[in-house]
Amino acid sequence: MESELDYWSAKALLEWQVELGATEAMLDAPLDRYGLAEQKPKAARGAEAVPVPPKPQKVDPVAVAQGLARAAPTLPALRAAMEGFEHCDLKHGARNLVFSDGQAGARVMIIGEAPGREEDLQGKPFVGAAGQLLDKMLAAIDLSREKNVYITNVLPWRPPQNRDPLPAEIAMLLPFLERHVALAQPDVLVLMGNIACQAVLGKRGITRLRGTWGQAWDKPALPMFHPAYLLRQAAAKRQAWADLLELKARLGALNPGASA
Repeated sequence: MESELDYWSAKALLEWQVELGATEAMLDAPLDRYGLAEQKPKAARGAEAVPVPPKPQKVDPVAVAQGLARAAPTLPALRAAMEGFEHCDLKHGARNLVFSDGQAGARVMIIGEAPGREEDLQGKPFVGAAGQLLDKMLAAIDLSREKNVYITNVLPWRPPQNRDPLPAEIAMLLPFLERHVALAQPDVLVLMGNIACQAVLGKRGITRLRGTWGQAWDKPALPMFHPAYLLRQAAAKRQAWADLLELKARLGALNPGASA
């Protein structure tokens, strides 16, 4: 059995460890550092665990729009609901909400596509050159927005550079349009342009659809060329005139004793 180290042997061993770089004794007993990996570090005194915020729930813009639209009992309330709708990025780049023009409760409700520059500036649908042409078209069959026509758009905010609305934009704003029609209670709908037909009828191809009655939200719907298209394609005005006569005839057939 080995005897305990004498003073000189212990001193020699200590000096040897110093030469190897061990300059400070940290512990009184050996430490198994291989076992440290299994131990969790202790929290510092006074430190508190930082709470992890919950992940934000994904919002469905269509569902939000449906709820807001259903809750609107009047046209002014519907407009206020649309002004408070924050899930369409078009709102942040537009100057004004373009809600409607004309006479609410009129027999004819015209649905256009989306506001252009002039509509965005004035906050009214169908102004500028296209609006002036529309007024002339309506006057030819004894209609006007001042007396017996109500006008709105699929989108209330202008898309940048007048681009076509995206399918997601149409989908999230369609509940407002459907409620708009229900509150306005027209006898017939006039869908002007491809975007209006796509949103209301789920179809595109205005040259094929125009002049043929469809059905939307339990109301007869007539696709027609957009006045902006007629300004570019004057030859199509003849077909537009035929569609106007078809509209006048339908109004007479629905209620022969009433004026347009």
